[in-house]
Amino acid sequence: MAKPTVAIVGKPNVGKSTFFNYIVGKRISIVEDKPGVTRDRVYADANWRGRDFTLIDTGGIETDASDVIGSQIREQAKIAINVADVILFVTDVKQGVTATDSEIAMILKKSGKPIVLVCNKADNYVEDSNEAYEFYSLGVGTPYPVSSTNALGIGDVLDAIYEHFPDDESNDDESETIKVAVIGKPNAGKSSLINKILGEERVIVSNIAGTTRDAIDSEFQNEFGKYVFIDTAGIRRKSKVTESIEKFSIMRTLLAIERADVCLMLIDAKEGITDQDTKIAGEAHEAGKGIIIVVNKWDEIEKDNHTTQEFEKDIRNKLPFMSYAPIIFISAKTGQRVNKLYEMINKVANQNAMRISTAMLNEVINEAIAIVQPPSDKGKRLKIMYATQASTKPPTFVIFVNNKDLFHFSYERYLVNQIRNTFGLEGTPIRVIVREKGE
Repeated sequence: MAKPTVAIVGKPNVGKSTFFNYIVGKRISIVEDKPGVTRDRVYADANWRGRDFTLIDTGGIETDASDVIGSQIREQAKIAINVADVILFVTDVKQGVTATDSEIAMILKKSGKPIVLVCNKADNYVEDSNEAYEFYSLGVGTPYPVSSTNALGIGDVLDAIYEHFPDDESNDDESETIKVAVIGKPNAGKSSLINKILGEERVIVSNIAGTTRDAIDSEFQNEFGKYVFIDTAGIRRKSKVTESIEKFSIMRTLLAIERADVCLMLIDAKEGITDQDTKIAGEAHEAGKGIIIVVNKWDEIEKDNHTTQEFEKDIRNKLPFMSYAPIIFISAKTGQRVNKLYEMINKVANQNAMRISTAMLNEVINEAIAIVQPPSDKGKRLKIMYATQASTKPPTFVIFVNNKDLFHFSYERYLVNQIRNTFGLEGTPIRVIVREKGE
């Protein structure tokens, strides 16, 4: 079952970021901290009372005199409403209930989602807790006074959030379904590809509320298997959008990547690889997802005998960190080679989830060591004791050595290449964790 998602909303300067940072950094264990493309942290995975969940910081909701709700209220409220299993509504107990708080509460109540109301900045806990009663007037439930700065009352809030989490039940049908995020910059053909798949080849399809109005989940089943295709908003150039809207656009793509098993990285054949493509591809790579590079609009390119090879070479040069990803050339408009995607998706999903036995892994490592000796420095040579696979999605290997400082990146790359040569692992990044014996 997918991790529950908790979205933090509220007007600026109520202490949302302090609250967020305290939760993910101190009070509960961090599973994985994922920075967004902007410098501000967008979301982090955490655990409370044995349940993993994703906490999202949506930034400050601002109003203006000419439009009380304002574009940013609408934008962030939509994110909170559509993404969250639970909405964490943060207010400032010292300010009391403001018109902006009331506007936000009205929007959130319409969502029907569980809301946990936080009255932050209760630094004088006993006295300020009495001031929190005013916030009952918002009509969103019990106000929880907290002090993020002094770490007061946060456990009660986390317990309240926990009570609203969906039941943690395994779903065999869900485990058989491959979630596929279609990512890329605007106008690369993401929606066209999904429409081609759903419009002409669907057997079973139903639209489910996705992460935002710009990310819709579509269930699909054919002879190759069961899939959920996630259409995402493209990351736009900052020169064309405000910084806050850009942040939300990035967030949508990051959340889609987080939920996916496989990412289809769409490239516009007419534009070639751009800086935007590199940025988006890098997010999928860092998230450890299975990746297929899909060059769309191939029907609109004039070709000769070398066109395909030259385009592939350009991709490899500009995305050197993704040399493991297969490349396919398609046309979402005409349907050219779209049918070939399913087998590639299945293969990459299986490779991303592959588990290798310790015995087989160490056999490959030992053969690699025999061919190319580990590096040495000042008379000291790296010794590799043994290796084991720690996890999947992506395949993650722990290698125990005598001295981590001697484990040069170039030798790590050599060992990873030997592992790929033996086991394939096409379409998936590989993680290597180096440990000294006894760690």
